[in-house]
Amino acid sequence: MAKVKSKYVCQNCGYETAGYLGKCPECGSWGSFVEEISDNSQIQNSLSNELKDIYPPQKLSEIEMGKEIRLSTNISEFDRVLGGGIVEGSLVLIAGDPGIGKSTILLQTSGELCKAGKSVLYISAEESASQVKLRAERLGVKSDNIYIYPQTNLELIKKHISELKPDLVIVDSIQAIYTSQIQSSAGSVSQIRECCNSLMGIAKSQNVSIVVIGHVTKEGNIAGPKVLEHMVDAVIQFEGDKYKSYRILRSIKNRFGNTSEVGIFEMGANGLREVINPSELFLKEYNQTQTPGSTIIVTNEGTRPLLVEIQALVGTTPYPAPRRIANGVDTGRVLQILAVLEKRIGLNLSKQDVYVNVIGGIDVNEPAADLGIALAIVTCVRDVVFDLQTAIVGEIGLSGEIRAVNHIEKRINEAQKLGFKRIIIPEANEVQGNFEGIEIVKVKRILEAITRGVKAVCDK
Repeated sequence: MAKVKSKYVCQNCGYETAGYLGKCPECGSWGSFVEEISDNSQIQNSLSNELKDIYPPQKLSEIEMGKEIRLSTNISEFDRVLGGGIVEGSLVLIAGDPGIGKSTILLQTSGELCKAGKSVLYISAEESASQVKLRAERLGVKSDNIYIYPQTNLELIKKHISELKPDLVIVDSIQAIYTSQIQSSAGSVSQIRECCNSLMGIAKSQNVSIVVIGHVTKEGNIAGPKVLEHMVDAVIQFEGDKYKSYRILRSIKNRFGNTSEVGIFEMGANGLREVINPSELFLKEYNQTQTPGSTIIVTNEGTRPLLVEIQALVGTTPYPAPRRIANGVDTGRVLQILAVLEKRIGLNLSKQDVYVNVIGGIDVNEPAADLGIALAIVTCVRDVVFDLQTAIVGEIGLSGEIRAVNHIEKRINEAQKLGFKRIIIPEANEVQGNFEGIEIVKVKRILEAITRGVKAVCDK
C-alpha cells in the first residue's frame, strides 16, 4: 500500500511546507497553515486520462473560428466590461464582497441569454435549487433553458457539463466545490487551484464559456492562491457598499478586452439596473443654491468620464489634534493637498477639522480630483462661493502647480453634455477640437483657479 503523504499549505498565499509553521515565511500571516493529504496515485491517473483529450498542434492559418465568437449578455454595462460579451471557451472570474450582487447579475445574465435561445447550467454550490428559484422569481427570470444543479462535487459537475453541453456554465462559487482527488476541505488552496484548473480544461476542450464566482478576504483580495487570477481569462471585480445602491463592475484582467472599462449599476428590489448616464444620476440631488465648500469635478472611471460633487467642511476643533476625515477619496491625498494649501497660499488649518466627502458613495482614486478637493476646502474656509456652473479637473503638484491630466477631451465633452458653462483645466493640457457652448479656462496655479471660479459668480 502506498504511503499517504501530507503537507501544510498556507491558505492565504499557497506556500507549502512539510511541517507546521506558525507564521508563513512568504506572506507573513499567522495561523494560516492547514494540513492537506494528497494521493499521488489518483492525481497521476487523472493526468493520464486528461492527456488523451489534448488536440494536436494546428497552424494558425488553419484554425477556424465560429461566427459567434462572443455571447452577448444583452446587459450593455456588463458587455462593456467584458469587452463586448463573453468569449466562447473562456473562463471568467467575478469577485466581490458578500451581498454585493454577484449571484444577482449572473442570474439576470442567464435570463437574458436564454431569451436569445442559449442554454445555461447554473451550478449552485452554496444554495438549494428552491433558494435559487426564489431569487429568480424576484428578478423576473423565467426560462426552460436554465438548468439549476445544486452540487459541490467537481466530478459530477464535469459529467453534466459533458451531457448537457450548455452555452454558459455558472459556478457559484469556486470556493465551495471540491474534487475527490485531493484530501482536503473545500475552499483550501489546493482545492481551489485544482478545481479551477479542471474547469479551465473543460472550457478550452469543449469550447464552453464558464463564469465562476469568487469570494474575497476581509482585506478585499480574492480568496485563494494568487495563481487563480493568472489561470482565468478575465477577472471582474464587483465594488461598492452593500448598504448603498450603486455598484461598479470593474475589469482587473481581460485577455479579450480593455482592462480600464467599468460598468455602473443601481441595486433595486428587482435586481441590478444599468446606469446609462451615471453623471446625471450622481448630480440629480445637486444643490443649485450657491453655498461654500462645494465643487464639481470631472473624474474618470476606466475610460468613462463622470461628474461628481465634492463637499468640504472646515471648522475649529475642540480637540488638541485636528481631525482629517475623507469619504470617497484617499486620506493621504487629502493630507498632501492640505500641506500644499498651507505652504503655497498661506492657508493655516493647524487648528481646524477638515471633512471631505464625495457625494453618491463612489470612490475617486485618480489625482485629477486634486484641484476640486482643494477648491472645496478653500471656499469653505474663506466662506466664498465657487461657481456651480463650472466643472474642475487638475492634478496639484507639491509646488502648487496644476499638472496635466489624461482624456481631457472626453472630460470637456461630458461637462458640456450636462450643461456646464465652463470648465477649469490645467494649462499644460492641449485641447484638440472645438467645443461650442462651454468656456475652457486654463490655469497654472491654485490661486488662479480660485480667482477664476469666484469671479464667475460675481459676474452673474
